[in-house]
Amino acid sequence: MTGVLTALATAAAIASVAPAQAQATAQLSASVSDGWGSGTIISRPAGINCHQEAWDPYASNTPQPNPTGTCTASFEVGTTVTFTATPDTGSSINDGPTPNPVTIHTGYNFTWVMFCPNEGLCSAG
Repeated sequence: MTGVLTALATAAAIASVAPAQAQATAQLSASVSDGWGSGTIISRPAGINCHQEAWDPYASNTPQPNPTGTCTASFEVGTTVTFTATPDTGSSINDGPTPNPVTIHTGYNFTWVMFCPNEGLCSAG
């Protein structure tokens, strides 16, 4: 009888454990605006590492290059993500990252930053 009771107790214990629920995730996008400067925005926790090259709209008729790296990443809903923006040599941060930090929710999540060249194509600061 002890073996039957042990088996029943084990089955009851296994049945009482809630099934693992998948954590809901949502995407977060980092936008580097067209301030014509260059730099990188990274996230903590890791996921976003987005770089924008400098661009002078008066030097040529070519459009601004698209950012490189990972500019959109998935994070668990409820995660707080903080950002660090680092301008490249010859550029500065004009504004952002805004908002910082971001608490991930279902739907659209974003932050943005504007880098400007030190030569004054936009006013830094």
